[in-house]
Amino acid sequence: MISFLLLFGGIAVIILSADWLVDGASSLAKRFGISDIVIGLTIVAFGTSSPELAVNIFSALRGATDIAIGNIIGSNICNILLILGVSSLIYPLAINNNTKWKEIPLSLLAAVVLLVMANDVFINKEQTGDFLSRGDGLVLLCFMMIFLSYTYILALKGEVAVEEHVEIIPVWKSLALIIAGLTGLFLGGKYLVEGAVDIARMIGMSEKVIGLTIIAVGTSLPELATSAVAAYKKKTDIAVGNVIGSNIFNIFFVLGVTSVINPLPFNKTVNADMAVCIAASLLLFMTTMTFRRSSIDRGEGAFFLVLYASYIVYLVV
Repeated sequence: MISFLLLFGGIAVIILSADWLVDGASSLAKRFGISDIVIGLTIVAFGTSSPELAVNIFSALRGATDIAIGNIIGSNICNILLILGVSSLIYPLAINNNTKWKEIPLSLLAAVVLLVMANDVFINKEQTGDFLSRGDGLVLLCFMMIFLSYTYILALKGEVAVEEHVEIIPVWKSLALIIAGLTGLFLGGKYLVEGAVDIARMIGMSEKVIGLTIIAVGTSLPELATSAVAAYKKKTDIAVGNVIGSNIFNIFFVLGVTSVINPLPFNKTVNADMAVCIAASLLLFMTTMTFRRSSIDRGEGAFFLVLYASYIVYLVV
């Protein structure tokens, strides 16, 4: 019982703490004259991926690398099949040309790059094991810088939606929210990983499956809430861009930072899940290419949800 409380309590604390951190940091940045564009592309973008980052750092430090990698792969699969599926049922999601031709292919490239980096043995026969090294992490972070530069240029041209109208609150309150947010991310990440590892051992489920399912969905709840609300308000660019940006951020930034802190051994059984991640990204791209218009309608969204449910059943059974 305590392990389940740690797991779900950790998820709740992480999500709440991410909101505090974003609110406090955004207000402080705005007070010092930083533009809404920069705030949206840095602080807010980091905030939506901070749950995955917190979980991954503690997983890596504790040696639960299957959770660290499973969390990112599972979150990316969840983002496409579950979140876009749910959002498109609320309102069909139109996809603009930048997202169609640049961002979705970039998210597909990120998944392929991760697959190549994590399978060293296939490339170098003298390699004794597969892992994401610190060098791999630095390369992923370089990709992240390129993506941020690209997004910043689009934002300046007004071609991408960013966070606007940041509320300025007193400095003491901003600092309090930042401190509370960072503390919550630290404690929530710590307890979530402890609970997940204990549950995996208790019920005989692998850490990989825990990372791909419960933790992946839990850490993706901010993206689910954001995209669902955006779809309800018919702001489809935000609903889709939030998911694609999160997938790119998860691989390039979160796994980049995690592997720089501590190299991550790669379990070859995760290759099947990597294939699902790549297939989901490819399916999303094909959806924009093969149908009458560049959008995800309700029928396609329902198909995404069926695929996700099938994948979860496959993992558990």
